[in-house]
Amino acid sequence: IARDFDNAWASCDLILAPTAPSAAFGLGEKNADPLSMYLNDVFAVPASLAGLPAMSVPGGLDKQGLPLGLQIIGKALDEQAVLNAGLAIEQRSGFTAEAGEWW
Repeated sequence: IARDFDNAWASCDLILAPTAPSAAFGLGEKNADPLSMYLNDVFAVPASLAGLPAMSVPGGLDKQGLPLGLQIIGKALDEQAVLNAGLAIEQRSGFTAEAGEWW
């Protein structure tokens, strides 16, 4: 996994990817389906396994008004680039929902 990321850094400085395969779900909504809950986290695993800095920022809302997350992955030890990109995306995304507003 780390080697795949190293190959990617030859052509980019950051990777922007979905945080999850779907929009956020309600608190406790998937308690009866642990596999579904696990699969919602699967996009965040590679950066962690490779030891890379990453963060998720709100990128907007889906048609039902649920938040969509964007994940920013940076090069090893380049946390500042990830933070700078996160700030830029948040400032430009137009996302204005307050925490807890959608559940």
